[in-house]
Amino acid sequence: MVYIYKKKAGERTYYYLRASKRKGDKVIVKDIAYLGSTLDEVKNSLEKPNKYSPQIRKAYRSIHNFLESNKYLEKAKKLKLKMDPLLGGRLAEIEACKLHYNSEFKRQQSLTKEETLRNFIIEFAYNTTAIEGNTIKLAEARNLLEEGLTPKNKSLREIYDIQNTRKVFLSLLKDKEELSHNFIIGIHKNLMENIDPRVGYRTSDVRVLKANFKATPFPYVRTDMDLLLRWYDDNKAKFHPLALASIFHHKFEKIHPFMDGNGRTGRMLLNYILLRNDYPPLVIKTRDRRNYLAGLGEADRGGLTQAREEDYERLVGFIADQMVQGYWSIFL
Repeated sequence: MVYIYKKKAGERTYYYLRASKRKGDKVIVKDIAYLGSTLDEVKNSLEKPNKYSPQIRKAYRSIHNFLESNKYLEKAKKLKLKMDPLLGGRLAEIEACKLHYNSEFKRQQSLTKEETLRNFIIEFAYNTTAIEGNTIKLAEARNLLEEGLTPKNKSLREIYDIQNTRKVFLSLLKDKEELSHNFIIGIHKNLMENIDPRVGYRTSDVRVLKANFKATPFPYVRTDMDLLLRWYDDNKAKFHPLALASIFHHKFEKIHPFMDGNGRTGRMLLNYILLRNDYPPLVIKTRDRRNYLAGLGEADRGGLTQAREEDYERLVGFIADQMVQGYWSIFL
């Protein structure tokens, strides 16, 4: 992996092009080029040939992404941002993503936007289904969604899982509906098409494996979903949209309103709330599944209508990091 490494020495900052590679249990790190002590010098290193030009050319995208993210970060810092206790120092980074998404990405030519969204949806479909145990690999998901090539030795359930995710996400890009029982049930139904015929809120109890919480007893699922939707309406103006989406996601998962597909539906709703508020969608990476579940677990301490900072700090911070880390590699 090649990335920009920022080093502070006294009052000065130094930027290096750094490569890291895992070798057994160790990670080998090597600085392959010095890029300068200011962002302008980094930009000059990218544009002007020098003795490191082969390495810099090879890492062009990494350096370009770094420069763009920093440019929009500086723009975000000039805004009069209302500080959010759950986002803290990540707030400007989130707003930088939003600025670029609305001022650059949305203004690109339609074919360019479509290509970027296709790549995003492949990443999203692979990761959100893999978190739930789907064994289709990223390259196989890409071949399935782009070329229609069915992966070998995979179940029809896994294949429909990937295909349904794309179909539902594309529909969300066009939807303008408010969150409601029917809207949420409709998303779940479409995600479970050809996978599980049990649609609508569950009519029996469900046990969530390896979880420290008990899902809502089935006679009270609709009541708790009523409470959640009311909480959402009451708090739309109180929380930053990313914090709002994260908290809603957790509360939805704790209710666990369906027999199957709760995680996939919840991550779809998380992104829908972001999109409705003009924020870019995000991918929760399957490689970060342990930290994701830990964040959800810490939030379990609170009640359905509570949103205490100490309960949600870890989860919101995690989801914010997923947006910042993923945005510049996909939407640039």
